[in-house]
Amino acid sequence: MKKIATLIVRYFFQGIIIISPIAVTVWAAYSIFDTIDVAIPSLPRGVGFLIIVSSLVVIGWLGSSFFIWKFLINVFDNILERTPFLKFIYGSVKDVVESFMGDKRKFTHPVLVKMRNSPDVYQMGFVTQNDLSKLGLDSKVAVYLPHSYAISGVLVFVDKENITPVNVNPTDAMKMVVSGGVTGYDDENQNE
Repeated sequence: MKKIATLIVRYFFQGIIIISPIAVTVWAAYSIFDTIDVAIPSLPRGVGFLIIVSSLVVIGWLGSSFFIWKFLINVFDNILERTPFLKFIYGSVKDVVESFMGDKRKFTHPVLVKMRNSPDVYQMGFVTQNDLSKLGLDSKVAVYLPHSYAISGVLVFVDKENITPVNVNPTDAMKMVVSGGVTGYDDENQNE
């Protein structure tokens, strides 16, 4: 009976993990589309959706296919990264998106960080910077520690001897941390 209850709880939280990003994305998309539909009242309802989706497809295609568009996107990117105030917002959003998606993923080195001795307590995180010599922290690394059940975390600077690399897929490590250990690597073996 306990095993069934554990499975039900695990599947419940897995359902939340699966549905939450979809629900947030649908809500954000609906809000954007609805704003466009309301802003242009003479157009039939739903045209905002078509405008946004079509624009994103065209921008993605142009940015991937044509050198001139790649160049223009880079120019626009450079302008935004040098504009006071906007560079902070734009740079932060760009870094977060690139950290999780695309070719420039940052959370690829899961580690255990020793947080306390006697008894030993570890927290799972991701090394984000190995060289902190510019900060005068030669013997330390930067580790991002995500919070469970939240889209947040904390950056800590840890002595290199207090981290242990974890031989696990980074995606599975992130799932394990974000779910509070309910889901993660090797779920199939845990069901046995």
